[in-house]
Amino acid sequence: MPIQILSEEVVAQIAAGEVVERPASVVKELLENALDAGAGHIRVEVTGGGRQRIRISDDGSGMSPDDAPLAFHRHATSKLRTADDLTHITTLGFRGEALASIASVSHLTMVTRHAGFPAGTLIRLQGGQVAEHKSVGAPIGTVITVENLFYNTPARLKFLKKDSTERRHIALIVSRYAMAYPGVRFVLEQDGRELFRSSGSGQLGDVLVAALGLDTFRDMVEINAEQPGQPIRVYGYTSAPSLHRADRTHITLFVNGRWIQDTRLAYAVTQAYHTFLMTGRYPVSVLLLEMPSEEVDVNVHPTKAEVRFRSGDSIFAALQRAVRRAIIDLAQTPAMRGRYYSGRAPSAEWGLDDSHLQLDLNLDLESPGQYARYHAPALAQERSDPTAVPVGLGAPVRPRTLPILRAVGQIGATYIVAEGPAGMYLIDQHAAHERILYEQFMEEQARQEQPAQYALSAQSIHLPPVEARLVEENLDVLHSVGFSLEPFGPNTFVVRAVPALLADQPPADVLTALIEDLESGVRPGQASIEERIVQRVCKQAAVKAGQILSLDEMQGLIRQLERCQSPLTCPHGRPTMIHMTTEQLARQFGRLG
Repeated sequence: MPIQILSEEVVAQIAAGEVVERPASVVKELLENALDAGAGHIRVEVTGGGRQRIRISDDGSGMSPDDAPLAFHRHATSKLRTADDLTHITTLGFRGEALASIASVSHLTMVTRHAGFPAGTLIRLQGGQVAEHKSVGAPIGTVITVENLFYNTPARLKFLKKDSTERRHIALIVSRYAMAYPGVRFVLEQDGRELFRSSGSGQLGDVLVAALGLDTFRDMVEINAEQPGQPIRVYGYTSAPSLHRADRTHITLFVNGRWIQDTRLAYAVTQAYHTFLMTGRYPVSVLLLEMPSEEVDVNVHPTKAEVRFRSGDSIFAALQRAVRRAIIDLAQTPAMRGRYYSGRAPSAEWGLDDSHLQLDLNLDLESPGQYARYHAPALAQERSDPTAVPVGLGAPVRPRTLPILRAVGQIGATYIVAEGPAGMYLIDQHAAHERILYEQFMEEQARQEQPAQYALSAQSIHLPPVEARLVEENLDVLHSVGFSLEPFGPNTFVVRAVPALLADQPPADVLTALIEDLESGVRPGQASIEERIVQRVCKQAAVKAGQILSLDEMQGLIRQLERCQSPLTCPHGRPTMIHMTTEQLARQFGRLG
């Protein structure tokens, strides 16, 4: 095929593919334009996950009748003049690509008015071509409406996720910019419902309450650090060690007001929690870095999500030091801000006494000898089939042989030492109890007898907007495993019942853990969301590592494990035990050649 020059239409669509990946990309670019225009109030309205319509209104400076049509030319911008300007960029946008790229793959209408002109300008484009251009009456500022996104690029349209996923991405973008610009009022409305609103008070804490929820904010500590001899300021909030998540996506970073993705800086934050958090757990952080514009190069990524630093090592160290200092200071503070223990056990809130709890062990390490009596089940029957098969929803299972074991002791308050006819067994008490609870849960569900524990009085829980939408979309799934939740105002739910296994835990903590599974969605080869929620419920309810057990409790746990269909692994596939035969022990002690 001979080489030929591409048409302007094809070039525009290729360029749009780099800038406009999904509806959230459109929202991001238009928000940046509004913020660069000095807006104090920005309203985002979305329909159909952004495919049908995105409208962003602002009260910024607007554009003059002469500038408005130029805004849709590629590389037309008011923010740069020479190449030297790239070394000290102070605006969010600077390439002049966004409006042209968005217009090339949508039906776009812009109404704008500058304060120096009595009338505004309306421009309507279809696929990047101007269809209408006229003067109109309009308030100062700009309103851009994007409809039928990707109508002329079916390949890109095909790769969009379902509306609920696209809505969550948009909500994340809006909340991030609200965090970076707390002095600006943001409103997000999706399908006619207000999902998020910030006050524009100028206080980051107010935005975090709106974006993350009051309960989360109460467990965060403020950071405001300037590095001696370095023009770097680190400020924001990060979580106390008691608040953590399963991945790094809850670490939000900004550089000079720009949200960035930087794995190295995210690692600096997680390293600051070394010895404070368990492996595989990550903090919730919203941290802003300020530095001279010449210290950072923002022109290294098509969507400007990645940046390059002149002194990356010093910025890494400054961020890590600021977070570490805040966590250490928090640990030394006698009365930590946040939740205070009310003196009332969670089980009391749900109308339970200890006799209803299968295992009620004291987690207070200062008095490890105090725990409730474990109600050991009857001795299990021996099994005959040596094949272990993982248990799933509705999956047929075959029993796995597990000999009768005798509990001997406990190592590190985590592993049970047991003796059997074929040697020694080390049993992970948490993994084993997970397996026991999981199979009990599945049996009850198969009989449609899933027990739920109703509260003496309904409790309300306020969630961040994105998480609230997730819960709302999965109410049926949550109900099927024993939850009773009802929407009760913006981003708020009334909890009337939880699975009986979780009756001794605060509902907010339970929902936070389950949301991590809802966020991951369903991927090929993974269990269904319902099954993963069941697994999470059992994980939350299981006896924890670090809990000291009596011999009776250890023996009771072993007896229940013997009755399981698949006793050798927990529901997530991790082993519940390690077996060393008598022969292996003898060889280790040199008794066998």
